[in-house]
Amino acid sequence: MTSSAAPHVADARGEAGRAGSDVRSDLHVTFEQRTSGGIDIQLRSRVDLYYGGAIRQQVRDVLQSLGVKHAHIDIVDEGALPFVIAARIEAAVRRAGLAEGKSSLPDAVALPAPSPRDRLRRSRLYLPGNEPKYFVNAGLHAPDAIILDLEDSVYFAEKDTARLLVRNALRALDFEAAERMVRINQLPLGLADLEEIVPQSPDLILVPKVETPEQISDVVRAMELIAQQVGVARPIWLMPILESALGIENAFTIAKASSQIAAITIGLEDYTADLGVAKTPEGTESLYARQRVANAAHAAHVQAIDSAYGDAADGDGLLRWGQASRALGFEGMGCIHPIQIEIIHRAFSPTASEVEKAREIVAAYEDAQRRGLGVVSLGSKMIDAPVVQRALKLVARARQMGIVGNDLASGAQS
Repeated sequence: MTSSAAPHVADARGEAGRAGSDVRSDLHVTFEQRTSGGIDIQLRSRVDLYYGGAIRQQVRDVLQSLGVKHAHIDIVDEGALPFVIAARIEAAVRRAGLAEGKSSLPDAVALPAPSPRDRLRRSRLYLPGNEPKYFVNAGLHAPDAIILDLEDSVYFAEKDTARLLVRNALRALDFEAAERMVRINQLPLGLADLEEIVPQSPDLILVPKVETPEQISDVVRAMELIAQQVGVARPIWLMPILESALGIENAFTIAKASSQIAAITIGLEDYTADLGVAKTPEGTESLYARQRVANAAHAAHVQAIDSAYGDAADGDGLLRWGQASRALGFEGMGCIHPIQIEIIHRAFSPTASEVEKAREIVAAYEDAQRRGLGVVSLGSKMIDAPVVQRALKLVARARQMGIVGNDLASGAQS
């Protein structure tokens, strides 16, 4: 709706989003507050003929929810979905210094079931938090988790806009069976992320550059306060990322800092930078740190998750790294490209021969239990208790992955 009277332009202007030939699923918004004249919309979109009316109506609805009555808004649309449109308009209005204490939230999809603390986390796919083109189909690649990243992949000047985009994505998108993770920024900036993210009930929050358990305590207190205010009751797990020499040395106390910690992981780019050494494909320079993280995680009864492998084109190197990582006691790792997911799942899966041997040991153990025997034997060999426990864990993990069924007795649970 455009007023025929010449409006008076107020001194409030904001921009957000991106447009251009190389941009997909996004838009650029220029917002100018006015003191009269209603809402004036200038829209340029390749889909204007089909969706222009709906986009214009959404603009009006978003501005109304933000308390804006008079404005000129210029939009260059590159195929943005409604949750992106709402986030970009809200960001532009906020950058104009308006809409304090107000939000424009998209309709929420049904939340998935709460994420178990010990669920499979073999692969977690990083999605840059300010690039909506990667969000929509991420779950179709079947990672165990997706990470909506607000930290390293987002320029500092765009932290505020990415925060709103990730918030809306958590509300509006179905990520299939993937666990919904968010990596917040390093504290204290990460506390501002929590204000937008916690009300949307992500499954897990990654906390970067953790060096002391007190940092986790700060996050937990902030999350608890926000959750109480907005009525979030379902669990939100934490995964501290250890990225410095000090963080590695404090791995165990960090892992024990809260019952909300489900896993700890390591960030090798920052860790090697802290040491002043080059990061190599062999990983010799980080072996001590990775061993310490794995050991601390197991001692604290949380999952040990390895760093990402940075060369998406090197599938053979990734497979070797993942297999070595599993041998160190890790249960998964990050990935920067969907092509890495299947390789990572293969690397962290027990082999057929491992599963068969473990099943034989478990069957012998269960037979000894039924017969009331204190000694487990397999053929002519005596099986020590630690070997039985290792077999039980492997069978339980193979069952989680769907490699074996539930044909073994309940004793095969770790």
